[in-house]
Amino acid sequence: MKSEKTVSEAINHRRSVRVYDENQPLDTATVKFCIEQATLAPTSSNLQLWEFYHITSESLKKEIASACFNQPAARTAQQMVIPVVRRDLWPQRVEANIEFIKAGFAQKGVVDPKTQERALSYYKKIIPHLYKGSNPLLGFLMKIYMGVRGLRKTTYREVSASDLRVVGHKSTALAAQTFMMSMAAHGYDTCPMEGFDSVALKRLLQLPAAAEISMVISCGIRKPEGVYGDRFRIPFTSVYFQR
Repeated sequence: MKSEKTVSEAINHRRSVRVYDENQPLDTATVKFCIEQATLAPTSSNLQLWEFYHITSESLKKEIASACFNQPAARTAQQMVIPVVRRDLWPQRVEANIEFIKAGFAQKGVVDPKTQERALSYYKKIIPHLYKGSNPLLGFLMKIYMGVRGLRKTTYREVSASDLRVVGHKSTALAAQTFMMSMAAHGYDTCPMEGFDSVALKRLLQLPAAAEISMVISCGIRKPEGVYGDRFRIPFTSVYFQR
């Protein structure tokens, strides 16, 4: 395998590729490694409310391409990776964090119950209280309560069901970008796609109702015509503000 690119090289290499060379297969193990790298991305409260579906089956890939309207980036992809938001898994992720913290204390020999309880209270009390807002009614009531509370003191206000949905997608999008950067570092190309039939795609992946597909990432090695033009960005001075 060729040497990996530096971070700056990978950023400059990454383009949204719409047409892949179907005669150049990808190494499945390398793509899987890049997904592992994605799981190291920052995530809200370390809850890791995501799953990644790595599509290598030719038949399933064709069905997914159809659900993506057969756009060239999907139709010519060698493999696909689909990051899925799983807010409904928060109780399991909370428990995993609690067990990790307990194991850390045991390894360090910390036995003071008050010290341990302070460390665990975030996952035992605050996060469960926050994620009750996943229920639309409870989330609405919490939004009102936090608004009133905010009249008196600095307050966390993103507590409604729609707020938590945004949080889940932000974390998953960070992981997706990390995956694409890792792929670029290995000389592989990707294209994040939002154009898909979410109902059809969830059915193909056999996802539960609570799961939400963040995006579909096609993967391959670009053809020259696969990059549709020069990279365009508005002037940096239009988006950069130092205070």
